[in-house]
Amino acid sequence: MRREKFDEIKGLLTRVAETSPFYREKFRKCGMSVRDIKTLEDFRKIPFTTKEQLRDAYPLGLQAVPDEKVVRIHSSSGTTGKPVIIPYTQKDVDNWAIMMARCFKLAGVTALDRVQITPGYGLWTAGIGFQAGVEKLGAMAIPMGPGNTDKQIQMMIDLKSTVITATSSYALLLAEEVARRGIGSSIKLRKGIIGSERWGEKMRSRIKNELGIEIYDIYGLTEIYGPGISIDCECHEGLHYWDDYLYFEIINPESGEVLPEGEYGELVITTLKKEGAPLIRYRTRDITRLIPGECKCGLSYPRHDAIMGRTDDMVKVKGVNIYPGQIDELLKEIDGCSSEYQVIVEHKDGKDVMTLKVEVESGTEYENMKYKIKDYFKKRIGITISPEPVSIGELPRSEKKSKRIIDYRYQ
Repeated sequence: MRREKFDEIKGLLTRVAETSPFYREKFRKCGMSVRDIKTLEDFRKIPFTTKEQLRDAYPLGLQAVPDEKVVRIHSSSGTTGKPVIIPYTQKDVDNWAIMMARCFKLAGVTALDRVQITPGYGLWTAGIGFQAGVEKLGAMAIPMGPGNTDKQIQMMIDLKSTVITATSSYALLLAEEVARRGIGSSIKLRKGIIGSERWGEKMRSRIKNELGIEIYDIYGLTEIYGPGISIDCECHEGLHYWDDYLYFEIINPESGEVLPEGEYGELVITTLKKEGAPLIRYRTRDITRLIPGECKCGLSYPRHDAIMGRTDDMVKVKGVNIYPGQIDELLKEIDGCSSEYQVIVEHKDGKDVMTLKVEVESGTEYENMKYKIKDYFKKRIGITISPEPVSIGELPRSEKKSKRIIDYRYQ
């Protein structure tokens, strides 16, 4: 870490200790004082901030500014427990728009583009975050929001949308619908900014080919502004993140040890400039790595790899930890398999049973495909599974995030 970066972190800690009741109490409980933090090693002694702690601060325990400074709140999209409420100041909103505009620029979007925004609005950060970036860039925002595929396609054709923002699941649904209707020649899209969930190379290729677009992977989470904290460039060799606003660490998710560049682990983020709800060493639960060296595109911003999965998406079967990203990579190598799959884990007759449903291309011989998937899985991941090939389109599609792993063992 450069000395200037540590000085910036030290300034953040001093400010947070003064303004944030949440962190004042956290420092008090662990017996730490900001004055004692003089090196990077000292900084790494600060306990992590977790999603559970943010939930415990509901509703506004994370707020670090007076009420008159808060212009907006957003909430995480979690389905269990208390929601996490994140207050934003005007400066937070402006900084988020700057980062989003950078993402669009890096993807080659210009003020002449028409950007169709399909993620949700309201408490969720996605839709309004994309819109802020589009407006900051000076392009035309088409704020559709989620769902109503007929209307989405009508507006896409009539308004000649050139860029689409979507979850990968909804982008695939739109791509399949465009192909089914045979209207590809009427679609003027040239780029897709896709995020919100893990997706593999096969899904990327299907969306790219069906819609005829260049695809960019964007990353973000509500607790840390929202979408737009990183995006891949034209080289598609990792996502550039904005280290003037954020400090990234990768840790061993079990021991908490900070890992060197190049090693996969859990991403931990510290916000350097956030006012409304600053976060220090926040455990994202997302699995990735920091990529060593500079990108061939020449951009100086550092990179992290595509998200492999989440620590809470991991499923342990027969003593083996399995992430969705591993399954994506495995299926990518099997000819005839599509990008869409679903894992079902059950406990039968005293043992764990894992069924892998996979959509396969028309004309595929199912028995041969079963053997191939079973053999690949055993050799690569180390356990025996029950493959179940199904036809394209048989697995459920989603306008939001696809549920890849269903574990019935603890229900």
